[in-house]
Amino acid sequence: MQKIVILLYTLFFSLTSFSQQKEADSLQTLEEVTIRAFEQNRKARLTSSTVKIIDRNVADMQNKNSFVHAFNTITGVRMEERSPGSYRLSIRGSSLRSPFGVRNIKVYWNDIPITDPGGNTYFNQFAHNNFSSIEIFKGPAGSMYGASTGGLILINNFDRWQPGTSVEYNTGSYNLQTILAAARFGKGDNKNQITYAHNQSDGYRLQTKMRRDNFSWISQLKLSAKQQLTASVLFSDMYYQTPGALTLSEFAANPRAARPAGGGFPSAVDAKAGIYQKNITAGFTNVYNVNASFKNSTTLYGAFSQIKNPAIRNYERRNEPSFGGRTVFSYIKKYDLQKELQLVAGSELQQGYFNTQVAKNKNGNPDTLQTNDDINYTTYSFFVQGDYSINNDWIFNAGISLNKTKVDFTRLSSYPVMKQRRSYQNELAPRISLRKKITDELSVKTTVSRGFSPPTMAELLPSTGVISTELEAEYGWNYELTVSWYNSKKRLLLEATGFYFKLNNALVQRRDIAGADFFVNAGDVKQKGLELFGSYFLIAKSKNLIDYLNLKVNYTLNHFRYGSFIKGTNNFSGKTVPSVPAATFSTTADLQLKNGFYLNLTWYSASRIYLNDANTASANAYQLLGTKIGWSKSIQKKYKFDFFTGADNLLNETYSLGNDINATANRFYNAAPKRNYYTGISFQWIKTAKK
Repeated sequence: MQKIVILLYTLFFSLTSFSQQKEADSLQTLEEVTIRAFEQNRKARLTSSTVKIIDRNVADMQNKNSFVHAFNTITGVRMEERSPGSYRLSIRGSSLRSPFGVRNIKVYWNDIPITDPGGNTYFNQFAHNNFSSIEIFKGPAGSMYGASTGGLILINNFDRWQPGTSVEYNTGSYNLQTILAAARFGKGDNKNQITYAHNQSDGYRLQTKMRRDNFSWISQLKLSAKQQLTASVLFSDMYYQTPGALTLSEFAANPRAARPAGGGFPSAVDAKAGIYQKNITAGFTNVYNVNASFKNSTTLYGAFSQIKNPAIRNYERRNEPSFGGRTVFSYIKKYDLQKELQLVAGSELQQGYFNTQVAKNKNGNPDTLQTNDDINYTTYSFFVQGDYSINNDWIFNAGISLNKTKVDFTRLSSYPVMKQRRSYQNELAPRISLRKKITDELSVKTTVSRGFSPPTMAELLPSTGVISTELEAEYGWNYELTVSWYNSKKRLLLEATGFYFKLNNALVQRRDIAGADFFVNAGDVKQKGLELFGSYFLIAKSKNLIDYLNLKVNYTLNHFRYGSFIKGTNNFSGKTVPSVPAATFSTTADLQLKNGFYLNLTWYSASRIYLNDANTASANAYQLLGTKIGWSKSIQKKYKFDFFTGADNLLNETYSLGNDINATANRFYNAAPKRNYYTGISFQWIKTAKK
């Protein structure tokens, strides 16, 4: 604790984060947010795509030690945490491909691909001060962003930039300690930001301690009237323990327990099961405007990840260097004040040279080497897109990409040394979307798209150690329709989206008798869903005690079923796809008083979740209530203090989050924390312009 205090004192005078004060005009959520996905660069309600935003206001309402609560406020999005620091994320889909980690979703940070060439995303390397907004696109995005069927995430930093300084410290249950700090300096054409974050916790369960240190540096320079350069560096160093899943009887008897010894394997504690993870990504984006109509944006980057994973079965060590680039040419032609044509063409290339070594685990240390594999993973795509708008009454957007993925395995631990390879090529991913304004308040959007996703490196080389180049890529067509009603005077937004996505050759996780995971192709999965969203923003009159009230409601209804799926003597056709709740509901309320006091309330519920393909095991439904109460005080419009306290799971539910799907010996359950608390303080200095 003494080290934390000393570090906090040092950061108070050296680093800060950008101003996180609540916006008096939070109507930006409805009106002012610019969507970058698919190069549309329009206000959210004027795009042909349905994109959701997590902004700073939403993030500040939550416990900042985790992203789970913020992501679960979005319809069709579900984030889970098997243990602190171990995220699993699905967007309008299942977690069948992700026993852990984030797969089949393309993630970019300041235009730099964070998803590596092997299809894996280490989302846990991010902290809450690494973004100003997060764009979430649901459904296949392959027409511009390469192979994936699970969605798209764009993490942005310079949406709202203002020089200033701040530092925040949180503490809470299970020895929670969080520091968020950063510095923003420069001018409008020369922006710089440095951030630092530290998170640590002992965790709710046995064997769930975690620690993460995160550093980022971003600089945006205007080199000339035509050219702008943005450089970004992100580094994280983290360690978290993995407790392992429990059977239902173990979960009921003591949900805080770690996996016990059994079946010839040690307990999670004796194996010292955990993850040692280091990630660094560095890159730059150069935007060059040839003239008023034609420009090019080019991103080049390099990344390196090192993972050490002592587990119950073995000890795995992965070194994963990669590099790549993305270039986009865009041409805009305005015919008159009402018509605009945009043409986009580009490509993306990623190359990884990975090495994975698996040894026996002896008391948390590597012992006898079992396998040693070099993996050469290459993926690239070429894409074109056209976008045509008529007075914002009609917006047409159509694009298509050509994708190829190639992987080579060389097993160095067996002789003679053998190579295995597989290519997934000439895969087309078209997408057509249309927006029609019916009235000033009512609009309709529709999208038809094809998704294509080859197996990730973790699926081709699972924990069984058997190279699975026989796996096929999954693919399918997605159809969706969105109806939006927005009244700017009443500050009310209502939105409904229905979708149908038939996924063929769906990749499904299995586990062998020893508990190691491997993957198979199911016949097909039929995913149907309904997503409802409502938002209301009230600005009170000047004489009232209330400054503003912002309410948001999200409801998701999922009907996910296997089509034809027969494996051996097992027929799962027509069964409910496991890991997907039939319904989720979330609501948030943000109340700000004129005297500086504020109250945030969040409610999240999920229905029963099946845990295996046979639908013979399930996790119970649960309800989560959270709150945050605080008081902020501004002095001379330059300095701001914020004192707050909060609680999660106020109803003290016992529930499982991040279940192990199709687990051996029915070890499905990973208990989430019961009622827990946090409190904190932040200081901000906002640099004001000189008069």
